[in-house]
Amino acid sequence: MFEQVAIAVQNEEGFKKLHAILDAVFDSSQVEVFLNRVKRAGLRVRDYETILERGFLGREAQTLYAALPVSDQGLTRERYLRLVEKVPVELRQRYLKVYAYY
Repeated sequence: MFEQVAIAVQNEEGFKKLHAILDAVFDSSQVEVFLNRVKRAGLRVRDYETILERGFLGREAQTLYAALPVSDQGLTRERYLRLVEKVPVELRQRYLKVYAYY
């Protein structure tokens, strides 16, 4: 069975701050606002870098992400994508266009 190797976080303070921002965006009371903004911009929700560059996660998130080493950036992208997939099915159906792969 495949077992993923744990990668140590190098910039723990920035990493925690950025993950707190992601958790706030995907909070059940805020996630629909986020998805609506992504939809209006014509983006796909899995396009993390573009969403980050456009400021949908906040200006502080851009700065924190840029300051992280590559390994921490990868872990952050993985967390973002996990949070995207944990959005309730009802919302995912309502925002099907931002979840589509085409």
